[in-house]
Amino acid sequence: MLKHETIWAAIDALAERNGLTPSALARKAGLDPTAFNPSKRSSADGRARWPSTESIAKVLDATGASLEEFTAAVNNPLSRLVPPGSRGVAGKAGIHLALARQVPLLGFAQAGVGGFFEDGGYPAGSGWDEIDLPALEEDGSYALEVQGDSMLPLYRDGDIVIVSPAERIRKGDRIVVKTSNGEVMAKILKRRTASQVELMSLNPDHQDHVLALSDIEWMARIVWASQ
Repeated sequence: MLKHETIWAAIDALAERNGLTPSALARKAGLDPTAFNPSKRSSADGRARWPSTESIAKVLDATGASLEEFTAAVNNPLSRLVPPGSRGVAGKAGIHLALARQVPLLGFAQAGVGGFFEDGGYPAGSGWDEIDLPALEEDGSYALEVQGDSMLPLYRDGDIVIVSPAERIRKGDRIVVKTSNGEVMAKILKRRTASQVELMSLNPDHQDHVLALSDIEWMARIVWASQ
């Protein structure tokens, strides 16, 4: 009997075996990057959401997996293993539990150059390095390396911040903003209206900003930072 959780576990297994996050697998299959996020697997009222047969077909085509392999993953969800080279510890029944996963890494200076992001603020193109990320939800997160002293005293030159385009942004959150002129900066969201946002600088020596929404390409929440 097919179960909701084992279908999703099989999709996660195919992603892992190909060295992809669920978000990266969705993009590779030509789907919305958030299509396979855990938050999309149930509706607001708690009802289970199942992946469509079309989505599964696109996943099989993108990964080169056969229907038989997918069926085997559905029937044996415990076969999900961390890909070779990933760091982990042995769990019960020999299953490996991931302690870290790799996410794309880019410097703030390069982030302002075209070709590195999709319209929604997700990584795109080549030129990204990789970094091990503590076990956070796989939602298309990526890493940016702080450059210069404009974010002192909170973030120093060389610090790494993890950014999640999928996280909801609230007043007081630390965020990364990319403007339409290519500037990428880390700020604190002070206030947002229907037409503009007010951003407070992390460094008191740098001025705050008030930007029209039309001047912002994307905003993403900082969910983790190295110290």
